[in-house]
Amino acid sequence: MIDKAHLMRPSLRWGALILLALSVLVSGCAGSGGQTADGESKTAAPAKGDVTLVIGAYSTLRDVMQTILPEFQTYWKQKTGQTVTFQESYEASGTQARAIVGGFEADVALLSLDGDLQKIKDAGLITHDWSKEPDGGMITRSIAVIGVRKGNPLHIAGWEDLMGSRVKVLYPNPQTSGGAQWDINAMYGAGLKKSEAETGKKDPAYGKAYLERIHANIESLDKSGRASMAAFEYGVGDAIVTYENELIARIQKGVPYDIVIPRDTMLIENPGTVVDRNADKHGTREVAEAFMDFLRGKEAQTALAENGFRPVNAEVEAAYKDRFTVPQGLFDIEYLGGWDEVKKTLYSKRGIWYQVLAGI
Repeated sequence: MIDKAHLMRPSLRWGALILLALSVLVSGCAGSGGQTADGESKTAAPAKGDVTLVIGAYSTLRDVMQTILPEFQTYWKQKTGQTVTFQESYEASGTQARAIVGGFEADVALLSLDGDLQKIKDAGLITHDWSKEPDGGMITRSIAVIGVRKGNPLHIAGWEDLMGSRVKVLYPNPQTSGGAQWDINAMYGAGLKKSEAETGKKDPAYGKAYLERIHANIESLDKSGRASMAAFEYGVGDAIVTYENELIARIQKGVPYDIVIPRDTMLIENPGTVVDRNADKHGTREVAEAFMDFLRGKEAQTALAENGFRPVNAEVEAAYKDRFTVPQGLFDIEYLGGWDEVKKTLYSKRGIWYQVLAGI
């Protein structure tokens, strides 16, 4: 029997030997337990196509996101085969906006105020018109309410019951918290509503006096709505002005609060969008846009509704309509003239809020 190996041409024999040597060398370098030949540990490369999405959100969303993010991971894995991981940051809305402008590379911004997104847009990081997105760019809704201790021992029924000297009130600082601006807007707007009912026109002086009488009883101005809620839970104050969803979430966890919905109060709408510059830099635009669509969809909006937010999705809103009271005098930001007017009237250097704060 002829040994065919001996009939191989010399060049082919050398080629086979080289290949064999290379295979031994590669095997030796890989070793076992993820080590190189010299014993140093080696980090495995990430799976092809995996993606990290960086989220910068206002503090109130922290808890519900622990439900929504895994839901999106499952959805995206089934749709594309990609594994999504998240880097999350939760701060007061104004603080979060400043962080993104200052260099925190969030792919998605979920904030409390239009104005906070506008700061990011003005910095050139958001390059599209997010207000043209579905639902005007809004992701969540709520209303401004009053939280009291279980049983409502001071019999608080509305804003005017916060004006008596026996009541100590909490709400966050509007210089750092978007939620606080909604709170201030709600109390000032309720004053305008009352002046309109009594005189037939909105009277800014009446609205200011209304706000002043409540603020006279302020116990604490915290940096965020979540910090204000933590102080209230610790036992500070008799009543807290906050988002309805914040109180619902705490009650669902067994905290003994009651919710007082004033007759005249404000519809709160919270926007979110893709931060174009960062998403394009990171190569995450596709998944970032899909995440925003997912937040407006039935699954995420149901999770938000279960956590006390009023849905923007019409189908989910209809399904949960019996859970949420619609106050008789509910008003939105347009009742106050829109955000540009509010910034000028309330929050400019000589605005009504700063006059109230300074006692002038």
